[in-house]
Amino acid sequence: MVFTEEMEHSHLTQLFESGYSDDPLDEILLLLSFIAPGYSQESLRQLHQEIANFFNGDHSEYRPSNTQYHNLGHTYSVVLAATRLFHGLFCEGRHVSEETLRKALYCAYFHDCGLLLKNSEKAASGAAYTKEHEARSILFMERYLQEKAFPPSFIADCSLIIQCTNLKIDPDTLAFPSEEVKLAGFVVGSADILAQMADRYYLERLPLLFQEHKEGGITIYNSAVELMQHTTFFYHHVIIDRLERVFFNIVEAMRTHFRERWDLDRNLYLENISKNIKYIRTVALSCEDEMECLQQFLRRKPPF
Repeated sequence: MVFTEEMEHSHLTQLFESGYSDDPLDEILLLLSFIAPGYSQESLRQLHQEIANFFNGDHSEYRPSNTQYHNLGHTYSVVLAATRLFHGLFCEGRHVSEETLRKALYCAYFHDCGLLLKNSEKAASGAAYTKEHEARSILFMERYLQEKAFPPSFIADCSLIIQCTNLKIDPDTLAFPSEEVKLAGFVVGSADILAQMADRYYLERLPLLFQEHKEGGITIYNSAVELMQHTTFFYHHVIIDRLERVFFNIVEAMRTHFRERWDLDRNLYLENISKNIKYIRTVALSCEDEMECLQQFLRRKPPF
């Protein structure tokens, strides 16, 4: 069969978004079987479902998630990106223990749970807690792990790892107990950035992020268009430095992953980010501060 350009694009999109099936969990579990054959796949399936229950409101204490940018789909995409980075590192000979891998995956699943609302909380949206959502996520995760009888050292390490997703925190200020835990933090922090900015619907989601910021009292930008106009500056002056210098360029392990997993010598995440940033620049130059103009450029409808 000769692949047309459209067929090739569809194949790469499927591969990037979920792997060999439509469910990213299948790819996550397969990669774990390569990295850590002894890892309990059933325990990960259970965690995957429990996180869905929290976000979907199928838990007696919590309301359904109502933040459209930081949603369940984003959480799953961060877990997939983190697992892919660990697979790339593994293929490069940089192995971590099964326990460290477990800590990182728990953190990837829980890193945005601070935006969920308890039934007893009166805020209209979880976005009201945007400013402190990392700290709330840590508390959420700590309660969960304590109920599951995880040891205090495991919980303490997870608290450090999640802090690497907070752009305001310099990881050099964190007292990591080992190089492995630091590496786990850098992987989860990198995965959070990559999963967001490489998303095929990243541009369509930016107005949703602006709305979350507005509800959370973050008033840096006056409109969604203004946020988009500043995104290219933010990427070039903050994100690149964090990925390359702060997180020791672990992002390059993603290229190793795609080469070893799919015989594709490309970093699809960085490629997608580059395309998104280029298109954002076009939109920003064309629209100035007009929402009607913005809507002409953003025609894709995110699936969730």
